[in-house]
Amino acid sequence: MRRLRTSASVVALALGLSACSAAPALDASAPPGSGPLVAFYGDSYTLGTGASDTSLRWSTVISEDRGWREINPSVNGLGFVNHRTSFGEDDLPELVIAQRPDIVFVTMGLNDTFSYDRRADLIHDTITADLTRIRDALPAARIIVVEPFWYTETRPESLEQIIAWIEDAAAEVGADWIPGASRWLDGHHAGSADSWMASDGLHPSDVGYEHLAEQMDAALTRLDPPL
Repeated sequence: MRRLRTSASVVALALGLSACSAAPALDASAPPGSGPLVAFYGDSYTLGTGASDTSLRWSTVISEDRGWREINPSVNGLGFVNHRTSFGEDDLPELVIAQRPDIVFVTMGLNDTFSYDRRADLIHDTITADLTRIRDALPAARIIVVEPFWYTETRPESLEQIIAWIEDAAAEVGADWIPGASRWLDGHHAGSADSWMASDGLHPSDVGYEHLAEQMDAALTRLDPPL
């Protein structure tokens, strides 16, 4: 178990800090058009890290298919707690709130597993605080909370606990919940015979994002009402 925690810490650096040594300029400006304005607030798997072009990330694929105007201020290494202080505790949710989107996707939790041992209470509290803040500021918006993505065959117990906390918080604020996303890459992780991962072994490739988009599309059609 100790070896697993050490390995996870190394991967945390690869997923987040090594890609974010300087805070990037985040852009949440609303694109032109008349379709619904949809904000995606998440980590590298929503930013599209590993894809050859941002047009191939799952968020952009489903937005284009549905005629949505996409806002995507997602950040490498971001969690409900992890990497937040690099941008200010409240700045990232405010980027989303300030644009008054019609729909908000929240897709985080993967990176928080790497600090769970020492920050579990803060992670729990911040999940509730973030979702409550977004709901209170955007009472008419539809909020879609997605189970955290995952990237290896090994699943730490911390992931399961964080998933449960996020699901509970989503229910408390009346958000839609999309389960199962942590399993969407199962059987296709780095090293598998049919890998969907980019060369870094940590993020999806173009093929991986295509499959994430397919899974997300199917999940959205199962919502009540569907999207």
